This record gives sequence, structure tokens and C-alpha cells, in this order.
Amino acid sequence: MSMLDNLLQLRDGPRDGAMLRFGIANEYARLQDWPQAASFARQAVTLQHDFSAAWKLLGKALLQAGQPQEALAAYHEGIAIAEGKGDIQAAKEMKVFARRIEKAQGGE
Repeated sequence: MSMLDNLLQLRDGPRDGAMLRFGIANEYARLQDWPQAASFARQAVTLQHDFSAAWKLLGKALLQAGQPQEALAAYHEGIAIAEGKGDIQAAKEMKVFARRIEKAQGGE
């Protein structure tokens, strides 16, 4: 049984929560199943709104799934959250990713 299967079996149990959903999103990202990665990353930030790493993964998954506007929105929200809780490195990384999307769209 794969790591993903193991994680999926834990859903809706006593260990379910933002960290589990983030782990599932990471496994889907590793498999390059970007729509599923985005779905589970979104569940993670819904369960724990200040989860900087989940916001970063959500942005990446949305971008890879061909949704640059949604990715940009996720990065902007993630940046605000990361800065608000002092997670400077995550905020810095998301700013770089957001700038790349804006540049690709013809903005600066």
C-alpha cells in the first residue's frame, strides 16, 4: 500500500486535520496530480487558516493545474498570513512565486 493510500485511510478519523490534509496534498503533488493536490491543500488552509506551508503548496498546485489567477490569489493570501505570524521565509518564497506569475501575465 502506498503512502498516499495510508494517508487517505486516516481521513475522517481521530488524526484528521490540517496536517493530514497537507500531507495528502504533498503526496498528490509528488505524483503531479495537481488538481487533487490543490483540493487537499485548500482543505488544509480551510481547517487551519494560518498554515503558511499549505498556502504555498496551494499556490503551486493551482499554478501547475493551469489556474494562474487562483494561484496568485492563494499566494497573496498566504503572504499576508505568513507575514502576520512572522513566517518570513515562507512569505519571501511566495512573493517570488507571485512575482513570476505577474511577470508571465505581462505585469511587473
